[in-house]
Amino acid sequence: MSRIFKVNENIEIVCDSIGTGYGFRHDARLFVNGYEKEKAKCCYYNRTWERFTFESVVLKLLEQTDLLTEAEKEQFKTTLQLRG
Repeated sequence: MSRIFKVNENIEIVCDSIGTGYGFRHDARLFVNGYEKEKAKCCYYNRTWERFTFESVVLKLLEQTDLLTEAEKEQFKTTLQLRG
């Protein structure tokens, strides 16, 4: 399963869910003008209780990146109604 979140016209976050031998993981990759610049992952050993799929990994990616301004991060969180 994949999902793309548009931050703005030049920046997007692409998320994937990948099965593993121990459970599953969510990967998030930040693209700027089509080039991958950052990535984050969250591993799960059983079920997850996220408000929506990929919430935790998107928040992790936003926290670690310095490619977005704080205002852009907050706007994106508000748009997606993220808890972080």
